[in-house]
Amino acid sequence: MRRKLGLAAACTALALGLVACAGSGAGGGGGAGSSAAPAQELLVGVSMPTQTSERWIADGDSVREQLQAAGYQVDLQYAGDDIPTQSQQVDQMITQGADLLIIAAIDGTALSSQLQAAAGANIPVISYDRLIRDSQNVDFYVTFDNFQVGVAQANALLTGLGIKNADGSQGSATGPFNIELFAGSLDDNNAFFFFNGAMSVLQPLIDNGTLVVKSKQTGIEQAAILRWQQETAQRRMEDLLTSSYNDGTRVAGVLSPYDGLSRGILTALQNAGYGTPQNPIPVVTGQDAEIASVKLIADRVQSSTIFKDTRLLAEQAVVAAQAFLGGGQPNANDTTTYDNGVKVVPSYLLPVETVFADNINSVLVDSGYWTADEVASGQNK
Repeated sequence: MRRKLGLAAACTALALGLVACAGSGAGGGGGAGSSAAPAQELLVGVSMPTQTSERWIADGDSVREQLQAAGYQVDLQYAGDDIPTQSQQVDQMITQGADLLIIAAIDGTALSSQLQAAAGANIPVISYDRLIRDSQNVDFYVTFDNFQVGVAQANALLTGLGIKNADGSQGSATGPFNIELFAGSLDDNNAFFFFNGAMSVLQPLIDNGTLVVKSKQTGIEQAAILRWQQETAQRRMEDLLTSSYNDGTRVAGVLSPYDGLSRGILTALQNAGYGTPQNPIPVVTGQDAEIASVKLIADRVQSSTIFKDTRLLAEQAVVAAQAFLGGGQPNANDTTTYDNGVKVVPSYLLPVETVFADNINSVLVDSGYWTADEVASGQNK
């Protein structure tokens, strides 16, 4: 997948070891490069969960390209959303002599034996975007501020409903509004951060009656969608409409934590007759700025998405990798939040942006993430 490197002007030193970025990112101190082998002699194993989401394809490509630009050999593998496959691929990376592992886990609890083997071979492990849980052998975590992703999604929902304005001030709408809640896969630690962040904003409005979850399905276990599957989200939305909205009432908004789920939700809503002047499409949130959803936002179908610039996440993973491979430690900007059940994993968190129809150009096109033609067609070129 084509991606122009974000911050190219500020980070042109990638090929020379990312030294220009290390001062403000995860690049560490402590003697980086003092005892390390040359980069071209070092192998980095990169394990990504799936190629069914354009987001993970973009992540894998960005990590590989930036590691290679810094001189490293790269073994990039996708696991097809299959836990045994990912376990086998990581085992293979260790056996073949990887000097460092970057892992975006399918199930954050399923790689304990692989991480133990990595620790035994003195191979540092960077957890990428999804926190690896229940293991002492996770050395660093690069991610976005995932609680704030949920907060941003909830605020985008309120903005779409008119309860808040885009600048955060109080809007003119007072409700009550019927809404439904969706969450991510329970085996992905991020799903809890997204949901809890969103509920920190929405729960007070549910409590005071401004928002009404008509299905009464307000827990993450009820709202969760296994493996973040679009078809599963569509079926759940269809079931909610059949069971809770068969009395002529309408749903006004849906909290969706990911664009793929959003598209399934929107399909169910449109099939049920939403999307006409008399019965407008509900406010539906999202995440990842996938191009199909960006077009839906431009067309005023999906309301919003949360943009997580994966180019910058990949950049921080590479900066952290270089610190470890150079004999040092990466710099963390969060050492308290991400407890994986065994230890608090030192982390580097990146900010996010909310995308509505009126800022697609300024956030996504001007930054080079998508082109205007891609937004218009809804396809990556």
